Amino acid sequence: MKEYKPFKSGKVREVYDAGDSIIMVATDRISAFDHILKNKITHKGAVLTQMSKFWFDFTKDIVPNHLITTDNNEMPEFFRQPQFIGNSMKVKKLNMIAMECMVRGYITGSGWASYQENGTICGIKLPAGLQESEKLPEPIFTPSTKAELGDHDENVSVEQGAVVVDKVFPGHGLEYVEKIRDYTIAIYKKCAEYALTRGIIIADTKFEFGLDENGEIVLGDEVLTPDSSRFWPLDSYKVGQGQPAYDKQFVRNWLKANPDSDYKLPQDIIDKTIAKYIEAYEKLTGKPFEA
Repeated sequence: MKEYKPFKSGKVREVYDAGDSIIMVATDRISAFDHILKNKITHKGAVLTQMSKFWFDFTKDIVPNHLITTDNNEMPEFFRQPQFIGNSMKVKKLNMIAMECMVRGYITGSGWASYQENGTICGIKLPAGLQESEKLPEPIFTPSTKAELGDHDENVSVEQGAVVVDKVFPGHGLEYVEKIRDYTIAIYKKCAEYALTRGIIIADTKFEFGLDENGEIVLGDEVLTPDSSRFWPLDSYKVGQGQPAYDKQFVRNWLKANPDSDYKLPQDIIDKTIAKYIEAYEKLTGKPFEA
């Protein structure tokens, strides 16, 4: 059996070159505040992978995506080992656009802090009088440049993002950024409307895109997981305050309240975190989670 070693290790993923494709493995690691925590969240990688598959299928009418299969029997033998079952995706090779494509439908987190300070989010002027967690009049696109491991992503305007992208794709920067802005908002709107019917508010999320061999823009990475999104329960939503969350905001809140934790979580927080991830998966997909 041929063995594979990852050519890229992200905060929560290992990426392998399988020749004509890529194998993306979602680990059980969890990150917060640009740190990889010392604990692992059992089954987290499988939840992320299976949820991404659901959303890739749901959004393929808007933009093509990189997913080929999540069936390990259709991957090289090395990835049929138990540690890869359920948490691996075989995907197309893309020339990735180095930009985090953030879309915000509600005012919360760093956006709320910025709005309180100067009435804007990432330089976008918003109406006066908005309250914390309030739904925005329209979703807004707030991209950022992707940082190396350990660094912070940097928020940029569409124009600034176009300059960054143009360095890699000369003459196409603004064209690509405007297209991915439109795709980002269209995907968010469709998925947010669906999620409401399942009792979940998608407050914000982020996507990544790349170019395929034909130069077409393709949705890549992960889609609308608890790691890349803020999910709020609809039945307890109340404007003017912070919201309970299905996502890793739960972990962030615990870390903020325990600054001496050295990024190590107690077992009860680990258990509650994976329970929230699984609950979100089951509510959104309507299917029981299978580890």
